[in-house]
Parts: sequence; structure tokens; C-alpha cells
Amino acid sequence: MKTFKEPLSSKEEMYYLKCFKDGDLKGREVLVEHNLRLVAYIAKKYISADNGRSLEELISIGTIGLMKAIDSFDTEKGKLSTYAARCIENEYLMMLRGERKRQKDVSLYDAIGSDGDGNEINFMDIIESEGPLIEEQCETNEDIRKLTQCIDKILNPRELLIVAKRYGLYGNEEHTQQQVADELNISRSYVSRIEKKALEKLREVLS
Repeated sequence: MKTFKEPLSSKEEMYYLKCFKDGDLKGREVLVEHNLRLVAYIAKKYISADNGRSLEELISIGTIGLMKAIDSFDTEKGKLSTYAARCIENEYLMMLRGERKRQKDVSLYDAIGSDGDGNEINFMDIIESEGPLIEEQCETNEDIRKLTQCIDKILNPRELLIVAKRYGLYGNEEHTQQQVADELNISRSYVSRIEKKALEKLREVLS
């Protein structure tokens, strides 16, 4: 089996995360290389004669989840490895869902593989191990990353101010439409129209 690079120290990890967030793609490459051991560890759980996938193929699939994790990771919220493990598991979950959907004979209790101790894993085990939560978390973090990069370019100053107050962005507390209207000395219906228009602009970015 291929030998993978050792995990980075916390200090090294933060350095390369900062490099990547600052636009240096080399930082992302280093983070991927040093987390492939984690991908391989998780991939072994999904080796099964039923899906016919090799370990190398499963590692490739898991690496997609790893890259998504690096792209959307918030350095202020825990460890990258913990978050990445969830995103990698989610990538395999989506793979299994696709395979079951194509087979058209889904059974939540069908065996799909075994864990490192030889215990059988079925589809329900994966779903119950916070699969939907993982998927939502990855997607939500990716959406937030996209929006924070461009929200001030998409919205005009008034739209940005109202959205920030309504949804608690940039250190604001969440406000009701009436509270925003009172602060800005405009009508609640006007706040509603501006908010609706701003959200439509943002949805276009995420569609």
C-alpha cells in the first residue's frame, strides 16, 4: 500500500491553511498530501465486494471530500482533521446513495462493508451516524464561504446593511424587520422589499 505523509503539526496546519485562504494553492496541496492518511483510514471501511471498488478508487473519492473540507473549513471552529473526517464520510455516503438508487432495490439493512474490527456495516448504520448532519454542514459551510467572498460586491450598501442586521452578520445581533425599520427610520414594508431583493441576488450566486 502507498506510504502517506505524516500529519502536520497544529502550527504547520494553521500556516498552510492561512496560505490557502490568502490565495496560495500550494497551501491546499500540502494540506491534501498530509491528510491522505486520514482518507485511507476511512476508505478501508467502505471496501466491499458489493460495490467492487478498489482502495485506490475509494481514496480518490474520499479525497474529494477532503478538498471540500479544506475549502470550507473555519479555522476558529475545531480541528481540520475532525471536520475533514465528516466531509470524507459524507462523500462515501453520497456514493452509497447513488449506488443504491441505481440498483432500485434499496434496503437500509443491506450489508455495505465492514469496519476495521470485522463488524458488518449496513446503510442504516451510516445514516444514523449523523450522515445528513454531515452533508448539511459541508454544504452550509461551502455556501457561507462563497457568500462571504462576494456579498459586499453583490449588494449595494443599503441592502448589505439590512441583511447584516436581519441575519446577525458582521457582529450585529439578529433584528426583526420592524426593529430594522425603526433604526433606519423607514417603513417595515420597505425593509421587506429590500431584504427580498437582496436575498434573490444572493440565491443567484448559490444556484
